[in-house]
Amino acid sequence: MSGATRQVALALDALRHGWAIRVEGEDGALDLLPAETAFAQPGLYAARLLISHARAATLKLANQRDAAEPHMPVMIHGAEPFSLHAARTLADPALDLAEPMRGPFRADPCTAHSAAVAAMELARLAGILPAFMVSAGVEPAAHVSPADLAAFKDPLELTIQARARLPVKPCEHAEIIAFRARDDLREHVALVIGEQSGDHVPLVRLHSECLTGDVLGSLKCDCGPQLDTALARMAEEANAGGGWGLLLYLRQEGRGIGLINKLRAYELQDQGFDTVDANERLGLPSEARDFPVAARMLDLLGVSSVRLLTNNPAKVAALEAVGVTVTERVAHQLPANPHNARYLDTKRDRTGHLLR
Repeated sequence: MSGATRQVALALDALRHGWAIRVEGEDGALDLLPAETAFAQPGLYAARLLISHARAATLKLANQRDAAEPHMPVMIHGAEPFSLHAARTLADPALDLAEPMRGPFRADPCTAHSAAVAAMELARLAGILPAFMVSAGVEPAAHVSPADLAAFKDPLELTIQARARLPVKPCEHAEIIAFRARDDLREHVALVIGEQSGDHVPLVRLHSECLTGDVLGSLKCDCGPQLDTALARMAEEANAGGGWGLLLYLRQEGRGIGLINKLRAYELQDQGFDTVDANERLGLPSEARDFPVAARMLDLLGVSSVRLLTNNPAKVAALEAVGVTVTERVAHQLPANPHNARYLDTKRDRTGHLLR
């Protein structure tokens, strides 16, 4: 592990444990204590909080920001310093309806722009709410920079670690291949269905991990049926002779926001918000998947062109933007059920999925 990526690994571990970190950018440094995971201690107060731009919009602070910086994280302060309880209450959108009267708050200038942006990305990678107490007087457990973060996310760090024959229900002739970056604990896998051949462009599915749908059979999404149907379609091509399929199973739960935050989004959906609005209230993006990782996996497997099994034109564009040739978008539409009909409508109406 390089020195730079080691610093990010230490910072992510610190955030999960509730320890403070220092993020040092070219335009300034920030000492940050995660509001969600920090543990209470005497005298723990902060005059300011750093929150994401989406969370600031929910709290009606967006109009206080510089119009030239609409997507920047926001530094806020109130009439009194924030206790840990107040910071957590402000960070957690599940409490918005129960405690609608908050503030007043004011947005302060944040000159350490690069550090603030890196902090939001570190929170997402750690799977915690994007809210920090600023300069709370706690000694940082890790020091990290935006350059360190860029090195940590470099897809070239990903390598093949193991491969084995894996007969699966749709096709007995299959192989599983595991990938890992030395500084990232997430282990992505690829499943080759049939015989890999350079004479045929494979049918490829990029599938983001979904514990609730893939394993537990959740009806709130269409992930499990999409996974099963994709493997069945790949097997059809392989069994017909000549064709083959490739499933990339990406360890990017909740489109990159993590399992716990995905379940928080479910809770907000139960309050009436759709998928996109729920993520925004959390202060998180509705799309945070790392497509360069998928491109790196394809490259390591010697695949440069794909027939992509998807209803999402943005996924096609994202892959092409990182050098993958998509020769065909293969539709992958499945029937709705009473529990996921609104979810699918949101994908169609707000994120551009072709489900008509």
